[in-house]
Amino acid sequence: MATTALLSSSFSTPAAASRRNSAAASLGFATSQLAGLSLGVSLSAAGPLLPKQQLQPIVARRICPFTDKKTNRANKVSFSNHKTKKQQFVNLQYKKLWWEAGKRFVKLRLSTKALKTIEKHGLDAVAKKAGIDLNKK
Repeated sequence: MATTALLSSSFSTPAAASRRNSAAASLGFATSQLAGLSLGVSLSAAGPLLPKQQLQPIVARRICPFTDKKTNRANKVSFSNHKTKKQQFVNLQYKKLWWEAGKRFVKLRLSTKALKTIEKHGLDAVAKKAGIDLNKK
C-alpha cells in the first residue's frame, strides 16, 4: 500500500500539468513531448530551421588536363615503421606556350610531365589526344 501511494504521488495530475504548461509558456520555455504535453511552438509556422545553402566557390582541382595525373595517397613511413597517410600532389605549373596553329600564346596549367610530352610531340598533337580545345582558352 505504501508503494501505491508513493507511485500515485510521483505522477502529476492533468490540472498540475496544465499549470506547469502555462508557467513554462509564460517563461518562454517549451515543455517535453514525452511528458504528454504539447510544445508551444509549431514547426510549420516557424519556417525552415536550416539556413539557405551558400554557393560553393569553384576551386581548381589538382589534376593535369593533358595527362590526367591526380593526387596520390601514400604512406609516410617513420623510422619506427609507423605509417601515416599523406598526399603526393602533381607538380602543376602555369605556363604560357606558343600555339602555332592559333598564332598566339595559350596560358595553361599542366604538369611537368605534360610539358615534356608537349616539347616532344607538339602542343596540337597532345591537345588533340587529350580532347582539349585550345580555341576556348
